[in-house]
Amino acid sequence: MILGGNTGPVGRLKLVTLLFALSPELVFLGAGLKLKENGYDGLLVAINPRVPEDLKLIRNIQEMITEASFYLFNATKRRVFFRSVQILIPATWTAHNYSRVKQESFDKANVLVTEQNGVPGEDPYTLQHRGCGQEGKYIHFTPNFLLNDELAAGYGSRGRVFVHEWAHLRWGVFDEYNSDKPFYVNGRNEIQVTRCSSDITGVFVCEKGLCPHEDCIISKLFREGCTFLYNSTQSATGSIMFMQSLPSVVEFCNEGTHNREAPNLQNRVCSLRSTWDVITGSSDLNHSLPVLGVELPAPPSFSLLQAGDRVVCLVIDVSRKMAEGDRLLRLQQAAELFLMQVVEAHTFVGIVTFDSKGEIRAPLQQINSDDDRKLLVSYLPTTVSTEAETNICAGVKKGFEVVEKQNGRADGSVMILVTSGADEHITNCLLTAMSSGSTIHSMALGSSAARRLGELSHVTGGLEFFIPDPFTSSRMTEAFSGISSGAGDIFQQSLQLESTCETVQPQHQLANTVTVDRAVGNDTFFLVMWQTGGPSEIVLLDPSGRKYNTGDFIINLPFRTASLKIPGTAKHGHWTYTLNNTHHSPQALKVTVASRASSLAVSPATVDAFVERDSTYFPQPVIIYANVRKGLYPILNATVMATVEPEAGDPVVLQLLDEGAGADVIKNDGIYSRYFFSFAVSGRYSLTVHVRHSPSTSTLAHSVPGNHAMYVPGYVTNDNIQMNAPKRTGRRPVKERWDFSRVSSGGSFSVLGVPDGPHPDVFPPCRITDLAAMNVEEDVTLSWTAPGEDFDQGQTTSYEIRMSKSLQRIRDDFDNAILVNSSGLIPQHAGTRETFTFSPKLVTHELEHEPDEEAQETYIVCNMNKRNS
Repeated sequence: MILGGNTGPVGRLKLVTLLFALSPELVFLGAGLKLKENGYDGLLVAINPRVPEDLKLIRNIQEMITEASFYLFNATKRRVFFRSVQILIPATWTAHNYSRVKQESFDKANVLVTEQNGVPGEDPYTLQHRGCGQEGKYIHFTPNFLLNDELAAGYGSRGRVFVHEWAHLRWGVFDEYNSDKPFYVNGRNEIQVTRCSSDITGVFVCEKGLCPHEDCIISKLFREGCTFLYNSTQSATGSIMFMQSLPSVVEFCNEGTHNREAPNLQNRVCSLRSTWDVITGSSDLNHSLPVLGVELPAPPSFSLLQAGDRVVCLVIDVSRKMAEGDRLLRLQQAAELFLMQVVEAHTFVGIVTFDSKGEIRAPLQQINSDDDRKLLVSYLPTTVSTEAETNICAGVKKGFEVVEKQNGRADGSVMILVTSGADEHITNCLLTAMSSGSTIHSMALGSSAARRLGELSHVTGGLEFFIPDPFTSSRMTEAFSGISSGAGDIFQQSLQLESTCETVQPQHQLANTVTVDRAVGNDTFFLVMWQTGGPSEIVLLDPSGRKYNTGDFIINLPFRTASLKIPGTAKHGHWTYTLNNTHHSPQALKVTVASRASSLAVSPATVDAFVERDSTYFPQPVIIYANVRKGLYPILNATVMATVEPEAGDPVVLQLLDEGAGADVIKNDGIYSRYFFSFAVSGRYSLTVHVRHSPSTSTLAHSVPGNHAMYVPGYVTNDNIQMNAPKRTGRRPVKERWDFSRVSSGGSFSVLGVPDGPHPDVFPPCRITDLAAMNVEEDVTLSWTAPGEDFDQGQTTSYEIRMSKSLQRIRDDFDNAILVNSSGLIPQHAGTRETFTFSPKLVTHELEHEPDEEAQETYIVCNMNKRNS
């Protein structure tokens, strides 16, 4: 990061950060995205079901990506282009002989087309949760951006915008402009506009029109009412990550044109590297030689897909292993929750069981009422078989028989495969599953479950869950709660508000409060679960004081559950429940509360929990993420707690943060993250995230975060000012009255190579990413977030601060830069805000002896040293 400040005789100070090199990241591909022979195949664009039907939207998407393909091909010097694209049409639109979806769904798409739910603002953006050179989550466009041709004046053509966003998504480069810091002081002590390359020209404009530089810059501050407009005619060819709308811009900034001084995200996150340097370092370009000749590639081909009826089949292991650890009981309880609450209305559901062979327990039945749901619950298995053998492929085969009854094929169907068996013959049905068109979500119960079970999920684009054995774990109900249709309609999705489990002593209580916030309340469902004997005494109070007792709940004694669905819309506010353990011994009591959106006018808060990779090898850490949002807007200042359970050992609870430090790349983007490296054993780990938020703190960011395509306010052509229409910006939605809570399963991940016994001390401190400076007369105060001894945990031993007049020298040869005496600086605990004040005068003499490559300028780097173990 580069900042400026007046420091007197030594000129301006700037700061950069030193990066700690971690092990290479696994490359993340989209659901079906592949790069082969220079062409991307399987790019998935999904239109949200809430977007009104408009066939022009489809045509404009096709035109945008066709233009983008040619522009990208030239910008990457004939290396990559788009060969085939899939567009997912909402099931709510009229059918026009579209192809049927297979494993594609809205939540797997690379590009989303979604309304902003009544909030103005058209910026295309990419949600980037990971660091430099690493793939983002998705690109987002509003329907209006794709339909309104007038927006091209400010953003440029849609194809150019798409390439700008594609570079964010695919290659992990960042914006080269900065709306918060549009100006900076360069190495010659001059005010410059934040841009890349610095060869792009423009003029200052004030209320009177064109005005000289000195009328807009007062004491090195930018005067209010002034702006900077770029000339419409330029000779500079870069950069696409700065202003893709300029006709002359046809390439990314490279080593020769990159502006390292500009205070933008690209320089901060990518340690001053040019965008082209990052892109050429990607596996895409490493494996793609330039296409010979002068011909352009063929335009991309487009497939239009549409989902039909949703079809789900539960495929449940009933072999002898399921009798261990209350596995069958916990499965019954979680599956009841899924069938009674989670699965959406009008879904076709079937049930299969298996041991050494498969059996159809319930053919497909459509859910149109609560009675349909109860009937399906009655088909769940009630006993385990005497067979020890588990044949997972036999269960999957029967599952295909069930789902194919609907349309003669499995395309677009979903299987939820639950097993504790140690079957190692999964490879026998991997190819069948991959080509089936069905998505398989897998749940491994206990450490004995087949190690290769997750491969069925991996090859079909499904979710993978690990369920630890203790009854006190709620991971199975959380996993079933996390399996939505993936259609993107959050207003139809069941949201988990509460998931708690406690071991309660005889004649003692489990008492707690759950909030039904104003955005939810429809289909509110309370499920109480117990371990043994009859039901506990239940008392539930709604916000108005109305009491529900055990008699108001539907009791399922074989499954040891009590459920209550609140009719209509549940009252908003605090609901209090009390469970009395009337049994003669301690037992685990569980409560799950779920609800749906109360209206289409208010988007409910949602949580998407995930890890950056599904497997790692010691000592490579895992980064845990939680994307906390209300519609498209990030929710700030939430308390986000991740619980990680290993196959053996105690759960680890970790608070995730959104502070732009440590594992968190961008502050206040609603993506909370943290390094996890407390590996107890080799094996599978389960992840669940709990989010709570108080209305007393700021809830929502002012705008949708992410790296945006720049909107240009206007241009100067032949000394004439041509202003574009004012940009529509997002308004801050209404502040919540009630607090809220959400629970989300993040699936599972595997860790290999964990050594037995005490672990070697191999984890470095995390990088410093938020170094800042403030000038107080002739002193400089530095501030940053303290890293930890191990990544973002613990406490480092010392800091090392160095200065130089050469930005490149201090980046490439840190050890030979001039040392600043920081011996009095004692590192604080990770996450604490550090400050350090010093006088640059003390090192002026040494700076004068440096080669005068960048006179007037001083750069500072802060490094940290690890505590010796």
